[in-house]
Amino acid sequence: LIAVKTSNKDAVPAAGEKDGDSPKEEPWEKALKTTVVDMEVGEFRGHKISVWDLLHSKYIPEENRKELLELYQAGELTLEQVKMVVSTIITKAEAARAEQSANASSPRAETTVAEAEDTHLQED
Repeated sequence: LIAVKTSNKDAVPAAGEKDGDSPKEEPWEKALKTTVVDMEVGEFRGHKISVWDLLHSKYIPEENRKELLELYQAGELTLEQVKMVVSTIITKAEAARAEQSANASSPRAETTVAEAEDTHLQED
């Protein structure tokens, strides 16, 4: 009879423990995933979103995301600074998008200004 010895690594994780096969989350990564921001713009309005999800949203270009993550991992940026930068980028991007759509949907505003100038010139 041969006894087969199994290592603890192969043991089934107990309830509440992490999945055995999921990669170990880095502390910095966990901090980004557990820190939430209350965003009041765009698709995030009224939701609490993790800094991690904001970093990986359509608002943050890939090169910016990589740079922010590198600076954060290196300890050059604090979690609070990353949160602030990401929030600012998203707020500005959403404001620019809103302004663009407002201008696109109301070309009448520019016409009104031009008409007002014409009228003023005719009075002279």
